[in-house]
Amino acid sequence: MSTASAAGTLLGVDVGGTKIAAGLVSYDGALLTSVVRPTPAAQGPAAVLDAIAAAVTALPGREAADGLGIGTGGVIDRARGVVLSANDLLPGWAGTRLAEELTARLGLRVAADNDANVFALAEQTYGAGAGCDSALYVSVGTGIGGGLVTGGRLLRGAHWTAGEFGHIAVPEAAGRPCNCGRTGHLEAVSSGPAITARFRELSGETDVHDLRTVASLAEAAEAAGPAGAAGVALAEGAAALGRALAGLVNTFDPERVVVGGGVASVGSPFWEPLTEAFAAELLPGPAAVRPVLAALGPRAAVIGAAALLLERRD
Repeated sequence: MSTASAAGTLLGVDVGGTKIAAGLVSYDGALLTSVVRPTPAAQGPAAVLDAIAAAVTALPGREAADGLGIGTGGVIDRARGVVLSANDLLPGWAGTRLAEELTARLGLRVAADNDANVFALAEQTYGAGAGCDSALYVSVGTGIGGGLVTGGRLLRGAHWTAGEFGHIAVPEAAGRPCNCGRTGHLEAVSSGPAITARFRELSGETDVHDLRTVASLAEAAEAAGPAGAAGVALAEGAAALGRALAGLVNTFDPERVVVGGGVASVGSPFWEPLTEAFAAELLPGPAAVRPVLAALGPRAAVIGAAALLLERRD
């Protein structure tokens, strides 16, 4: 943990199913200090809200901060700071009035949004998309989400689901179950758990449950056996993602495409087939566009949550 002056600062919190990360963020996007606490998800929403408040209270310099931004999984009503729907990683989270409850606990103004939206906002404000008038942001990890910026502003959509790119139907995922309860979505073939499951299916190596193990095997010299299966699993997931992103680029014509998250960071066994499949599907107009890697890494969630308080709302 680092310490710094709290002058001109904001608070950001990333709420996941297993951990809560809270940080003090300067107006220029520097993460000054941070704490990480476990998420008491099984104890219900009130316990999670209390844990968020405790994490924020533990931050040195938080007294001078100008407000609190929250990023969390689920569909979030950005205007009211309410969780409209969420998956089972946070039981009972749907219906939680994040802004109201945390203002009551902490006495701060509070803004809340989906975790993929805050990733996009961080990269648009301080990272790989800074200065772009239009950009497409995709975070690929346990799930797949992102955001679309046009006119310098992040779109939320009429029902707050804009950027749910993981739920594009793709033929590569036909019949494969998605976290949303349906089948055939991009997340079911290109997310970290999906790629790892595909490796187990191809290789018969039933005890591998970590994507980085799959990526390490893919970088091995052998072309067959587990190493070969690892490369195939990563290439299949990456290519499906590349084709889906190219379709979005052909539709929306952004200046830049930024890809982040744990899966994107595993390196060339994923990035190369992603880029190749992406380029092959582009129309002539955006033919020179290529995905770029997100710049902020794991800091993006907390920094982007804080950036909610700087976002234009007119």
